[in-house]
Amino acid sequence: MNQSIEMVKAAYEALSDKKGEDISIIDIRKVSVMADYFIIASGMNVNQVQAMVDNVEEELGKRGFICKQMEGYQTANWILMDYGDIIVHVFDRENRLFYDLERIWRDGKTIAVEELKD
Repeated sequence: MNQSIEMVKAAYEALSDKKGEDISIIDIRKVSVMADYFIIASGMNVNQVQAMVDNVEEELGKRGFICKQMEGYQTANWILMDYGDIIVHVFDRENRLFYDLERIWRDGKTIAVEELKD
């Protein structure tokens, strides 16, 4: 399985397991060299946002993927996790609406996890 796709699927599951809301996957391969995919999700409060991020880190870690950089963990209003090929953004509801990454990255292709091909 393609490494990026494996990471996306694992991160999606980890976010979903912690009741992440409105999980989006954006394929940015044709619009940026920064990464292949963005995964964007929301949580209801600081504890849930941090739990979602902890679960992503644990599940990807089990598969041998290490987070290269993480920002925003303490405040937990927007946590960014950089895995190189994928970048995971976990927001509280208010900041997700404010920053609206889906609008900013609308040139990318929003896809469902079921659409990911090996």
